[in-house]
Amino acid sequence: MTPNNPSIVLAGGGTAGHISPLLAIAAALRTASPDAALLAVGTPNGMETRLVPAAGVELATIDRVPFPRKPSADLVRLPARLAGAIRQSGAILDEAGADVLVGVGGYVCTPMYLAARKRRIPIVIHEANARPGLANRVGAGLTKRVAVAFEGTPLRNAVHVGMPMRTAISGLDRATARTSARQALGLDPEKPTLIVTGGSLGAQSINRTVAAAVGQLAAAGIQTLHITGRGKTVLDDAGQPLDAEGYRQVEFVDGMELAYAAADVLLARAGAATVCEVAAVGVPAVLVPLPIGNGEQALNAAGLVAGGGALLVADRDFTPGWVAAELIPLVTDKARLATMEANSYRLGIRNADQRMAGLVLEAVSA
Repeated sequence: MTPNNPSIVLAGGGTAGHISPLLAIAAALRTASPDAALLAVGTPNGMETRLVPAAGVELATIDRVPFPRKPSADLVRLPARLAGAIRQSGAILDEAGADVLVGVGGYVCTPMYLAARKRRIPIVIHEANARPGLANRVGAGLTKRVAVAFEGTPLRNAVHVGMPMRTAISGLDRATARTSARQALGLDPEKPTLIVTGGSLGAQSINRTVAAAVGQLAAAGIQTLHITGRGKTVLDDAGQPLDAEGYRQVEFVDGMELAYAAADVLLARAGAATVCEVAAVGVPAVLVPLPIGNGEQALNAAGLVAGGGALLVADRDFTPGWVAAELIPLVTDKARLATMEANSYRLGIRNADQRMAGLVLEAVSA
């Protein structure tokens, strides 16, 4: 294809943290280059099989090839499985006539990067986390076009562009949307509002603490919307969905921009997308990093916390006592919240999708 009609392949998947920026980049590319042919590549069993086609982007799949961290039978089988995935990747690139490969991380990316390098197809990488994943560490050795969501992410040739996100979020005016958002979520437009979310999968430890503290929150005049995660409904002692004054729970919200607009304070995990979206819209946040893994969530949150836009509390310390001593005074302190909102918004990046589209089209032209 030509630079005016490029074939662009976007690789990534497995989690919403990979799929969301991929789709935001795809949307920006459609705006910047309406005649571009877009193809996403994921694995057969990831969330991408539902989310990518729903966004109107064609999806191809290759076999999932995890990289074992310890000696095992899977490690013995790795070379053959990787070689097979590279062959599948190459066939997809060839059939698409790919002019450029965009990778956002995840199992699918390593074989795609290696197949593209063999064909001398330009590679553009976006790394969402402050601590990069294995696939993008491999990919960064194969290209000079590397973009990151967080400043200081340790990848060679990294350029700080921020996190690509949906324009409904990056363009959100919280003050204008607050009343309608609260009404849409079944909340009182006038009451101090805490919104709690553990992400698409929920967070059991956060759910337990919030359930134990609903009385304290209501007594302070705070209404709480608790987004529990699919299949994580919070139950009372009788085994029924918890129902208390000033408390409402739902498993998910269709469009997090509603939650961001409605919240005086957002209580959440510190996934990369959440941290970047919080800053982009300027919502004061309390972040509870996931206590397992490689510590990447605490790193994701570090800049926003240091800049005064969010508070950080360790999962083990997020107790009903912490809610009473720290969270309730925060939600009811309008002056402090206004300062946090300004600090957060100042740190936010709202055009990362456009910057990524520019890097991709520049790679095609080059």
